[in-house]
Amino acid sequence: MRDLAETCPPRPPVRWADLRQRVLSAAVLAPVALVCLWLGGWAWSVLVGLGAGGIAVEWARLCGGSPWGARGLGVAGAILLAWAVAALGNAGAGLLVLLAGSTLLAVLARRPLLAIGALYAGLSAVALPWLRAEDASGRANLLFLVMVVWASDVGAYIVGRLVGGAKLWPAVSPGKTWSGAGGGLLCAMLAGLLAGSMLAPGPAWRMLGLAGGLGILAQLGDLLESGVKRRFGVKDSSRLIPGHGGLLDRLDGLLAAAPAAALLALVLGRGAFLWR
Repeated sequence: MRDLAETCPPRPPVRWADLRQRVLSAAVLAPVALVCLWLGGWAWSVLVGLGAGGIAVEWARLCGGSPWGARGLGVAGAILLAWAVAALGNAGAGLLVLLAGSTLLAVLARRPLLAIGALYAGLSAVALPWLRAEDASGRANLLFLVMVVWASDVGAYIVGRLVGGAKLWPAVSPGKTWSGAGGGLLCAMLAGLLAGSMLAPGPAWRMLGLAGGLGILAQLGDLLESGVKRRFGVKDSSRLIPGHGGLLDRLDGLLAAAPAAALLALVLGRGAFLWR
């Protein structure tokens, strides 16, 4: 009888080639983001604005245009003007500006994808300053959101690489697996439970439920961005962040989850903790 090791096909090696770059990039960027979030005010708003501007440049390039051409400047203008209005304290007017700018892009530029990208990225550029503006709960709510999204991303990466298995949606993202999706969701829920318990303890089922919902949205945002890159035939939105690609690659989960968190905060009322 042959040895079992000889009859079983060798398992493909786990690829961690980009792990070192990912860790180094995170070690630099994460503290900056957390400090700005903690301080709030203009520190946070400026960080969000810089990210929104970078995403506008990447989106214009993905759509085949120059970021300094009329169409690229139109995307940046729609997003950044909406962000500026929201950062000055009027998120409602910021949304109106974003809708108007996206509509003009769709009509005048005749490039619906430019308008869709501006609207999608602009929603977070409005939502994130608005969420942080509430002193009583804004910091805690944003910390909860960020920790859940980060945990989802890290969990999906690690579990997907270690376990592998069936592909989640090969036509959209060949590298993502069901094991990675499950690992990301589990990590998101655990991070939400931990963050909520430390920031403002509430019912465990609500912390787990909110974290699970945001984690699913974060993964859907990741899939959406993968589909966009596949549509345009590129691997990364840019090479800005070593090991991660571009801002769209790094912030895809947050772009999907932040507007949902802001909508929930609006429904619950200003000053409410999202999980209580």
